[in-house]
Amino acid sequence: MKILQINAVYNLGSTGRCVSDFQNYTNNNTVHECKTAFCYGGTNEDGFIIGDKLDRKIHGFFSRLLGKQGWYSRKATKKLIKYIESYKPDVIQLGNLHGNYINFPILIKYIAEKNIPTALVLHDCWAFTGKCCHYTADKCFKWQSGCHNCKRLKKDNESWFFDKTKFLWEEKRKLWNSVPRLAVVGVSRWITEEAKKSPLMGGAKIFSYIYNGIDKDVFKPTESDVRVKYGLENKKILLGVASSWADSKGLKDIISLAKQLPTDCQIVLVGNLSESEKYSDIINIPATNSVQELAQWYSAADVFINMSKEETFGKVSAEALMCGTPVVCFNSTANPELIGDGCGYVCDTDSVENFKNLVMSILAEGKEKYSERCVDFANSNFTKEKNIKGFLDLYQELLEL
Repeated sequence: MKILQINAVYNLGSTGRCVSDFQNYTNNNTVHECKTAFCYGGTNEDGFIIGDKLDRKIHGFFSRLLGKQGWYSRKATKKLIKYIESYKPDVIQLGNLHGNYINFPILIKYIAEKNIPTALVLHDCWAFTGKCCHYTADKCFKWQSGCHNCKRLKKDNESWFFDKTKFLWEEKRKLWNSVPRLAVVGVSRWITEEAKKSPLMGGAKIFSYIYNGIDKDVFKPTESDVRVKYGLENKKILLGVASSWADSKGLKDIISLAKQLPTDCQIVLVGNLSESEKYSDIINIPATNSVQELAQWYSAADVFINMSKEETFGKVSAEALMCGTPVVCFNSTANPELIGDGCGYVCDTDSVENFKNLVMSILAEGKEKYSERCVDFANSNFTKEKNIKGFLDLYQELLEL
């Protein structure tokens, strides 16, 4: 079986690591073949690069100016289609298509015309909304009947002037429903159930969920000198990880939490945090693509905190569990799915004080009480091998439709 992945990034951030891991494992450990088309993060040796920096800048400008993200990059997409025709994949796996690099209508019309079995992997909600990647925090559910008067016009893929969400929602419905063999695959039960509610996904032949795969040979309890390096030998470390920190990742609540903690506790945030948002009671470590460095931080932490209320999966939580670190999260979107029995706590309210109390419970009992269960649960649910087998089985089912 020949598989082509199309995703905005390769080996960069959460989704980028998902596609690079899938490609490398499939090519090295199975009889199948996988290639990837992307626009950020990789080289020509990794796969087919879609467009160039100028094209992406032009796409981004017109997306903001006219409000139609994903409706530009015509030339780049036509070159991608020529590549698809030369590679002749048996199955196409679509990841994040937003990112100012692809013409969505041209690509989907081609897939539909050629009747190529296609798996749409939902890393966020963009595919079944007018424009937004998330909507839970804004309590907007217009996507279930038809987007308009968008609350998030200045968020996600920002539009400066025009609300084109009604047009985009209608066009996406036509395009997705034209694909004869479409499987919708969420990276959590939560997002799969959300997609089932969307008229845009009504033509899908398969709905499924496959958790993101994590390399258990990298993310495991790991020796680390980060406590000594940052003078944290006598501190309880509360760790958070994100590519960049903003309110959408729970930054405001984390700042509030930091002010309520006793002096022997220290919050460490790995990920980009602007100078204006740095605080004396939070240690900030710049974003890293080194999985070994991440594993060291996960292993050194006493508890992992995920205060985001919009998580399609929450890969950082799963990685922390694999490293033997319990997790505390809010009861929102996919967060609670990742916390197995004895692996931490789910905070059922939006209260930072209640969240703090759950963190303090773990610190009082000691990380060691949780670690073995965390590792066992994560290895049973989130390994790369389990993820890839799930996709290969799904593709075989698609081919038989």
